[in-house]
Amino acid sequence: KDFHSPAAAPEVPSSPRHEFPADWSIKTRLLFMSSQPFTWAEHLKAQEEAQGFVQHCRATETNLPQSVQEPKLSTELRCAFQQSLIYWLHPSLPWLQLFPRIGADRKLAGKATPWSQDEALQQVLMSDWSVSFTSLYNLLKAKLCPYFYVCTYQFTVLFRAAGLAGSDIITAVISPTTRGLREAMRNEGIEFSLPLVEENRTRKQKNSEVSLETEAANSLEVGVSAEDGEEPAPSDDDDDESFSWLEEMGVQDKVKKPDAISIKLRKEKHEVQVDHKPESLAVVKGTNTFTLLNFLINCKSLVAVAGAQAGLPPTLLSPVAFRGGTMQTLKARSINAKARVHLAYEDIFSLEIVGPIMPHSLHSLTMLLRSAQRGAFSAALYTHEPTSVFNTNLDCVSPAVNQETICKDLHTCGLHPKTLDQLSQHPTLGKSSIRFLEMKDYAYTWKS
Repeated sequence: KDFHSPAAAPEVPSSPRHEFPADWSIKTRLLFMSSQPFTWAEHLKAQEEAQGFVQHCRATETNLPQSVQEPKLSTELRCAFQQSLIYWLHPSLPWLQLFPRIGADRKLAGKATPWSQDEALQQVLMSDWSVSFTSLYNLLKAKLCPYFYVCTYQFTVLFRAAGLAGSDIITAVISPTTRGLREAMRNEGIEFSLPLVEENRTRKQKNSEVSLETEAANSLEVGVSAEDGEEPAPSDDDDDESFSWLEEMGVQDKVKKPDAISIKLRKEKHEVQVDHKPESLAVVKGTNTFTLLNFLINCKSLVAVAGAQAGLPPTLLSPVAFRGGTMQTLKARSINAKARVHLAYEDIFSLEIVGPIMPHSLHSLTMLLRSAQRGAFSAALYTHEPTSVFNTNLDCVSPAVNQETICKDLHTCGLHPKTLDQLSQHPTLGKSSIRFLEMKDYAYTWKS
C-alpha cells in the first residue's frame, strides 16, 4: 500500500481565504508550481546557508515585503529559505532513511543494521533514545517546543503543547492503534479516549432510535436495526440492569440472558474492528501524557524484534533542537519545464521539497513563496497517510480559558508568530489532509 500518494482531489475547492487551515499530517513531498522562476532557491552561497542555520537556532523572525522585486538578489529571502528547510531528528544514521517508518521494511531491507543481533548495542540505542524523548517532552512542557512526533514501525504519536490545535492542555494523539496497545495503556493507568469511535457510536445510537420509533409505529415488535447489516456497537453499560424491562413484562425467566463472557466477546469484536484504521485514533490529555511517556519508554513492542527494523528505536521529529537531536535539512531542487497551453508552449517552473515536512515547514515555505512568486503559485502535497487523522478536532478547551493568553506563552517556542497563530487554531480537516493548495492574488484555495 502506498502511504505517500495524494488522494483524488474533490471537484470543488474551498472559497478563497488569506490563510489555509493547519494540516497536522506529515508530508513526504511538496511540488510547488509557478509561472515565475524559482532561481532564487538555487545554489545558495555558503554565507547564506550559514546565516539560515543561525537564524533557525536563534528563532529569528523574518518578515518579507508582500512582493520581492528581485528574488534572486534577495539575501534575506534566500537565508529565510534555508531557515525554513531545517528540522531535528533522532536517531541519526546517515545510511538509513528514518522516515517514514510505517511500511518501510522493503526500503530498509539489505541495509547494514549492526544492532539487530547485538542486545548490548540495542540497549545503548534505546537508552540514548529515552534521554532524547524525555528532553523533547520537557521542552514541550516548558512551551519551548511546540510539538513533536514519535514514529514507530507500527504507529505514530503526535505530542502538542498546551495552546496548539485549540487545546488548553498538552495532548498526545496516537494512530493507528490496536486492541493490544489500548489494553496495555489501560493497564498502565493511562486515561485516553477514542473520539472517532465515540462519534460513530453516537451516530449509530441516533439511527437506532429513529429505527425504533419507525418500527414501533408499524409493528408491535420493537427491534433495533443496525447500519449496513451490522449489529450496533455495544454500550459500556451492558449489565443485568439492561434487562430490567424483561422483569416488568414478567418474562425474565423465559429469556436467556447473555453471560458476561458473551458480552465481553461482543465488545472485543467491535473494538478489534477499528484496529489499524483511522478510527482507532487514541487521544491522551494533560498529566496522562507524562504517564504515556514512561509507558512508551518501557514498552517492549515499541521496537520491532524481527525484520529490517529490528532493534531500531522510533524516529523522533521536532521543529526545534533537543538533546541528542541532529540538525537535518529538507532536500530542495528547482525544475524548469514547458507545458502546452492551447497551441503554444509556456514555461512552467517548479520547486520540489522532499523529506519529513512538518506543519510549521509547510507554512513557512508558503509565506516565502507568497512574497517571492508575487502571490501566485500552486502546490501538490504528498501525505504520509497514517498521519492524516491527526487533523481531527479534539475539542478539549475549557470555556473560561483565554486562547490568546495561552498562545502568548508559546512565543519562545521557535515558530514564526504567523505560523504559531495558524497552528493554534482548531483543526478543521477531520480525517483528511490538504492534497492541493493554490494561491491567486494573495488568497488561498485548497482541496483535501
